[in-house]
Amino acid sequence: MGSSRFFKRFSGLYKPNARIQPYPSAYVPTRALSHSKLFSNGDNSVLPVLIVGAGPVGLVLSILLTKLGVKCAVLEKSTSFSRHPQAHFINNRSMEVFRKLDGLAEEIQRSQPPVDLWRKFIYCTSLSGSILGSVDHMQPQDFEQVVSPVSVAHFSQYKLNALLLKQLENLSFKYCTPEGLKGLDHEPLGARQILMGHECVSINASDDIISVTASFLKDGKHMERNIRCNMIVGTDGAGSTVRKLAGIDMRGEKDLQKLVSVHFLSRGLGNYLLSERPGMLFFIFNTEAIGVLVAHDLKQGEFVLQIPFYPPQQNLEDFSAKTCERMIFKLVGRELGDINVIDIKPWVMHAEVAEKFLSSRNRVILAGDAAHRFPPAGGFGMNTGIQDSHNLAWKIASVVKGIAPPSILNTYETERRPIAIFNTTLSIQNFKAAMAVPGALGLDPTIANSVHRVINKGVGSILPSGLQSAILDGIFTLGRAQLSETLLNENNPLGALRLANLRCIFEEGKSLQLQFPAEDLGFRYLEGALVPDRDGALGGPDGPTGRRRDYVPTADPGSRLPHMNVRILSNSSSKATISTLDLLSGDKIEFLLIIAPIEPSYHLAHAALKVAEEFKVSARVCVLWPAGSAKGVEVGSKASLKPWENYIDVMEVKKSSDASSWWDICQMTDKGAILVRPDEHVAWRLKSGVVGDPMREMRRAFSAALGLKSHIKDQEADH
Repeated sequence: MGSSRFFKRFSGLYKPNARIQPYPSAYVPTRALSHSKLFSNGDNSVLPVLIVGAGPVGLVLSILLTKLGVKCAVLEKSTSFSRHPQAHFINNRSMEVFRKLDGLAEEIQRSQPPVDLWRKFIYCTSLSGSILGSVDHMQPQDFEQVVSPVSVAHFSQYKLNALLLKQLENLSFKYCTPEGLKGLDHEPLGARQILMGHECVSINASDDIISVTASFLKDGKHMERNIRCNMIVGTDGAGSTVRKLAGIDMRGEKDLQKLVSVHFLSRGLGNYLLSERPGMLFFIFNTEAIGVLVAHDLKQGEFVLQIPFYPPQQNLEDFSAKTCERMIFKLVGRELGDINVIDIKPWVMHAEVAEKFLSSRNRVILAGDAAHRFPPAGGFGMNTGIQDSHNLAWKIASVVKGIAPPSILNTYETERRPIAIFNTTLSIQNFKAAMAVPGALGLDPTIANSVHRVINKGVGSILPSGLQSAILDGIFTLGRAQLSETLLNENNPLGALRLANLRCIFEEGKSLQLQFPAEDLGFRYLEGALVPDRDGALGGPDGPTGRRRDYVPTADPGSRLPHMNVRILSNSSSKATISTLDLLSGDKIEFLLIIAPIEPSYHLAHAALKVAEEFKVSARVCVLWPAGSAKGVEVGSKASLKPWENYIDVMEVKKSSDASSWWDICQMTDKGAILVRPDEHVAWRLKSGVVGDPMREMRRAFSAALGLKSHIKDQEADH
C-alpha cells in the first residue's frame, strides 16, 4: 500500500491500557553479552532489532539499519500517522544525515517554503496591528555552504514522515494493520514491516532473547501478539512505554509550561502574511489574547497556535473549535472567512533526560524523545533524536555483523547522554530568552505560574472551583492590561521605557533564537568510541549561552568531520566535486583515514589498512592533495599504496586563493592524519606525524573505535 493511500485509509487512534509487567530479577543491567548470546544468527523466528515508535527518529533508524544490512521492523501503537505539524525546524547536522538517505535532503529543500518566508520571528500586538520588533535568524554565511554542504530547513514533521515512509517503501517495507493480518498474528515477525495499531505492553528478557507482547484491536476484540527479538529500541516519544517498562526514570525539570496546540488552516491569513509580514513565528500580545503562532506553510495557509493552559481551572473542553476561532480572530485583529480548525491538543513542556539510555545488558535502548524531552525553543528535540539514530545505527550494525562486541553499545550512552543534557540546558536558556520579551512589556510570566501553583496547592485550593477560575482570569486580565495602547506607546514614559528595553533585547540577541551553529555542528563526544588527544589539553565544551555562536571547524577526536569541497582525481574526464562528508558511505560500515600525500603518511595508511583487515572491518584511505597539485597523482598514490586499492585521491577546492587549506581548517599540519568513523565523527587524529610503531598506533585507534577495550589495555601496558 502506498504512503498516500495509507494516510487516507486510517484515521482512528487505538490506545489500549499498557500492562506494565515487572521485570524478573535477572532483568538487571550488567556487562554486555557475548556476540553469540546477543544475536541469534540463523534463527528466523527471532528479529534482530525491533523499533517501537514510528516517528521521525524510529523511521530514520529503520532506514539506516536496513541500508547497513540489519533486519528490523517497526511497532506503532497508532493506527494512522498524525497530520499535526509538530516539529518543523531541521538543523544543519540533521540535514547532513538526510543527504545520505537517497536524496532526502534535496527533496526537503525542494518541498519546503522559500527561506524568505520563514527567516524572521515577528513580535506584534496583532497580525494586522503594530509590529513591536522582528528578528532575522538567517545570516549571509548560512547560505554560503562554507561550514556545511547543506542549509537548515523549515518542514513540518508529518511531511517529513511521509518522505521517510516513501523511502521505506523503496526499501520494500510493508504496512501491516490488525485487519490485514489474516491469521499471521501468530507467525514470527519478519523484517521490513511496520505494524500499525500495535502497542508494546510488556517486555521480558531471558539470557538470549527479548520477548515483547504487543496489544492490538481486531474485529472489535483486544488481542495480543508475542514478538521475539534480540534488541528493542524505544523511539516512542516523550511518554515512552518502553522507558516505563524498563523502569528508567527521567531527571530534570517537569511541567515547565502547559499549553494547548491549535492546528488550523486559513489561506486568507496565509496570503495576507505572505504579502505583508512573512515569518516563521509570530509572538502576539494584546489586551484580549496572548499566543504564539507557528506558520508552518504560508502558501498553504497552515498554522499552529500555541496557547498557555492552566488546568484544572481550565479544561480542554473550554477550548472548543469555536472558542479557538474567536481567540485566533483576536490575535489576527480581524475575522477570517475561511478558517478551518483541524485539531486541538494539550501538551506539557518538560526539560528532562533519562537516567540511562541502555538497559537489560544493552538490549533495551532509548532514543529521541523517549530518552530526552526538551522545550521546543531552538528545535533540538527532533534533531537530537535523529542524531541519536545516526550514532546508534552503525554501532548496532557492527554488533550484528560481528565486527564489534556488544560493549560498543555502551558508547552510545556515553556519547549521546551528555549531548542530551547539554541541549536540555540550552533549550531552557532559549525558553527563558523567549520569556524576556513579555517580561519587558510588563508581563512577568512567573506571576501567572506562581498564582496557579498557589491556587492548586496553597490556600487557594480550598476555594470553590468557580472562584479559583475567576481569580486566575482576573490575574490574566490585569496582566494583559499592560498591553493597552494608552500605556504601550512612546508618549507614555513607562511605555517608552518598556519599548526601549524591548529594542535592546532584540539588538543584543537576547530573545528566542532559531539557529545555534556552534552547538548544531560543533558538538563533540569527549569519550566513547574514540581516542582522546594524549595531551589532555582539551576540556569540555563551553557552557551554553542561549545566544547564537558561530561554528569553528576542528578535527578534535569526537568532533564531526569538517566540511570542505574536494574534487575527485582519476583517469576519467569527470571533475566531480563532493564534500569531505561524502567520502564516507551511508550503506556500509567503513572507516576513513585522511592523509596528505607524503611518505610517512603513506606508511601509516598501509598500517591502517592492515589493521582494518586484521579487525575484519572495512577501511578506506583518502589522500587529500593541496589545491592546484593535480600532476603525478595517479603515480604517487598508486605506487605508494600498492597493493591496496581501497583509496581515493581528492584535491582541495578553494573558493578563493586566500582560503584556508584543509589542514589549517582542521587546526593540524599536513603531517597529521584523521581516522573517521562511519557516522562522520573523528575517532582518532594525529596532529603532526606518528611517533613509534604505526601498526601499534592504528591498533590502538581501531580498538577504541570498535569498543575493544581489552586491546587498548594491552597496548597501554606495553608503554
